[in-house]
Amino acid sequence: MTPLSDNMRGAVLMMISMAAFTFNDACMKAASDSVPFFQAVFLRGLGTSILLIAFGLATRSLRLRLPRRDQGRIALRTLAEIGAAYFYITALFHAPLANVTAIIQAIPLAVTLAGAVFLGAPVGWRRWSAILVGFAGVLLIVRPGTEGFTLYSVYALISVACVTLRDLVTRGLSGAVPSTAVATSAALGVMLFAATGLAVSDERWLPIAPLAWAQLTGATLFLIFGYVTSVAAMRVGDVAVVSPFRYTALVWALLLGAVVFGEWPAGLTILGASIVVATGVYTFHRERRLAIRPGPVPLRMR
Repeated sequence: MTPLSDNMRGAVLMMISMAAFTFNDACMKAASDSVPFFQAVFLRGLGTSILLIAFGLATRSLRLRLPRRDQGRIALRTLAEIGAAYFYITALFHAPLANVTAIIQAIPLAVTLAGAVFLGAPVGWRRWSAILVGFAGVLLIVRPGTEGFTLYSVYALISVACVTLRDLVTRGLSGAVPSTAVATSAALGVMLFAATGLAVSDERWLPIAPLAWAQLTGATLFLIFGYVTSVAAMRVGDVAVVSPFRYTALVWALLLGAVVFGEWPAGLTILGASIVVATGVYTFHRERRLAIRPGPVPLRMR
């Protein structure tokens, strides 16, 4: 049997990761039937934080002393993570799983756009065109001014903006910051935010049935597994080859939405999602081609 190449292993790991993240979303959505929002987010955040801290201590990758410059960036990243969690999970609790997942697929396009606008990253006319077409696909999914447009469509779009900010800040972190420390900071931030929400809102802490406990436990384990496999995928394979396989999350969302929740998106939603995926894959393809294009041969002094 021929062994898999690094890129193939990376692609398989990325597909597993996207399945895990989508199953996490499905577990959280299912738990929303009996568990209030802040309580569900707090319990998942508590479980995630405990597991990440245990992993960090076991691997000695959980360092508290970090460069001062990185401390501010981690704080900003954590705030962006909190915003993304709040708006995304709220949308997930109230809107079809496939619709929310389809909107989230615009994140790579949004990151490319933000990188060009705020970081001065070079983006040619082909990728600008792909970004515009991709966001036209998002409009087909959201369909403002129609019956299918709700406040939770806007929440999903706001979560895209929060994740874009988070990813841009992450790019600026130095190599001295271990991934475990970044992930643990985010998990603790979301957990403390949910705890604050429980304290100041009218939401009451409710007893949890065994099924809801199983759903929240599943969400926590799927979230951790998705994080670990996504990091492994990016380290094993080439980023430009592996990243497009993120879009397999949409396939899982369609399946789980139909089988578990009896939801099937409208034809325009599927069309819009297909456009977003196609333009996202094209953007990755262009970035890969530009990355491997040979530059001018430098002159050498003899």
